[in-house]
Parts: sequence; C-alpha cells; structure tokens
Amino acid sequence: MDNRLQVTGRRSLRLATGTALCLAISFALDFPIPVVAPVFAVFLLATQTRPLSLKTGMVLVLVVALTTGSGLLLVPLLRHYAFGGVLIVGLMLYFAFRYGLRGGNNLVATFLVAGLTMISAAGTSDFQLAATVVGALAKGLLLATLVSALTHGLFPEPPAARQAPAAPTMPDAQATRIALRAALVVMPAYLLAMTDPASYMPIIMKSVSLGRQSCTTTARHAARDLIGSTLLGGLLAIAFWFALRLFVHVWMFFLWMLLFGLLVGRKLYRISPTRYSPGFWLNSLVTMIILLGQSVQDSVAGKDVYTAFAVRMGLFLAVTVYACLMLLIFEQRRGAG
Repeated sequence: MDNRLQVTGRRSLRLATGTALCLAISFALDFPIPVVAPVFAVFLLATQTRPLSLKTGMVLVLVVALTTGSGLLLVPLLRHYAFGGVLIVGLMLYFAFRYGLRGGNNLVATFLVAGLTMISAAGTSDFQLAATVVGALAKGLLLATLVSALTHGLFPEPPAARQAPAAPTMPDAQATRIALRAALVVMPAYLLAMTDPASYMPIIMKSVSLGRQSCTTTARHAARDLIGSTLLGGLLAIAFWFALRLFVHVWMFFLWMLLFGLLVGRKLYRISPTRYSPGFWLNSLVTMIILLGQSVQDSVAGKDVYTAFAVRMGLFLAVTVYACLMLLIFEQRRGAG
C-alpha cells in the first residue's frame, strides 16, 4: 500500500508541476497560443510513466512536421473546393483516431488531430494565422517535452513501480466504429472554427479532447463523463480566476496551477478514490486550462472577460452534448444491428 501511494504521489506531483511550469512559462514568454503547452503537458505526463526516449521524441517532431505539412497543404483545397477539402479532413481524422485505437501511439494520434484541425482551419482565414498556429504547436510541444523530461528527473518513478500495461489492440470492426464516432465528434467544432478561426480555436482544442475521451467512455456513462467533466472544468476555471485575482503575478499563476493540478491529480491517480474515471478528471483539467487561459488573454486584450467566458462555456457545453448524442446514436445503431 505504501509503495502504491509513493508511486501515485510522484505521478501526481509530476502532473501538477509540469502543467504549472508549462502554463507559467507560456504566458511569461507570450507564446501565440499559451494554453497549447500545458494541454500537451497534461497529455504527456498523464499517459507516460517514463521520460520520452530520443526515438519517441524524434517521432513527435516528425508528427509536428507531418501535421504542419498536411494542414497547410489542405488550405488551397479548403479555400477553392470547400466540400471536398472538409471530406478529406474528416477522412484524415478518422485514420488518425483509428491509428491510436489499433495499437498506435495515442499521443501521436492526439497531436496529429490537433495540428491537422487547428492549422487547416486557421489557413482558410489567413495564411499568416496558420503560420502562427504552426509556431504555437511547435513551441508548445517542445516546451511540454522539455518540462516532461525535467519533472521526470525531479520526481522519478520508484524502482519497484510497475509499468502500466499496454492498451489492448481493438478488433478492426470496433476500432473502425469508434474512430468514425470520434471523427464525427470533432468535425462540427472544426466547421465552426473555419468561420472565425481566431475566436474559435479553443473550441477545436476542446473537441479534440472530447474526441479522445469518446474513444474510452461508453454511451452508458457519456453524460456523466463528458458533460460532468466539462461542467467541473468550468467551475474549476471560475475558482482559479477569482483566486488569481487576489494577487496577479506569474508566480502566483504557477502556484495556483500547482495547487489545482495536485487536487485533480489526487483524483486522477486514485489517491483519493472516486467513482469517476481517470478520463473524467483528465478532461476536467484540460477544460479548466483552456477556459482559464482564454480568460487571461481576454483580460489582457481588454475584453469583457465574464461575457466571453459565458459564451465560450456555452459553446463547450454545446459540443459536449453533441458528443454525447454521437455516442448514444452509435450505441443504438450497434444494438439494432
């Protein structure tokens, strides 16, 4: 029991410290989309119990290059042949999700989906915006990878810690169905973002997180896992925002993120067990980071933070409800078949 608590405690510390460092550094260095690095850090630290090897790091760099190239190459097609371009994006999303479900690297699949949707959507509005998104993804992934290595050095896995078993490879028919469902979860947010990429980029990030989560949740628990985690993420973002207002400083930003990361990490790693799945807590943390980061940027830009938050939260709930409906529809069709 003591060994288990030591292992989960270190993992929780890694998650909270790495996320807090990425968040503080991204805002301190004024990254183009500062929430990218902490979101990538959450995915990296929550799914990897060992630091990334040189080979894996090179694969991730290759993924960024592939994502950048594919997203930018689709821009002319989306501008001049929108319907065909959207169909190709949907097909590529399907293959990315299916790759992860059939035993591929889930991190690679997630980064590919995020880059493909964000870059191609931005490019339909302005090529310069697409270039900015490319830079944001590259900087965010590089920072997340470096911070992940640092936190693994600060809080290494105990020698007796067991490696997490590899996720079983899904049967072909099941992987095909779930990948199609995940792609359909992402597509509406992607289409919305094409109308105003600068404003709706957070919606794409949220939908990518939902698509990833929809691959592991069931229709029975869809409302609780998807809608519940989105609502909890919104409540955490509100609490974080008012806590940060007590003393606005980048180091307080880091310390508050560290505290909230530890609170969620206790639930995620079942130090304090709950009936909710790890995916529920992971999605809650990602939602909080996206909402909070955008609110901070709205404040810096002089926008009405509370109105913008209400609109963004409404859109997050809308895409989450849609994701739940997709899960229910596919489950009913499966039962009918």
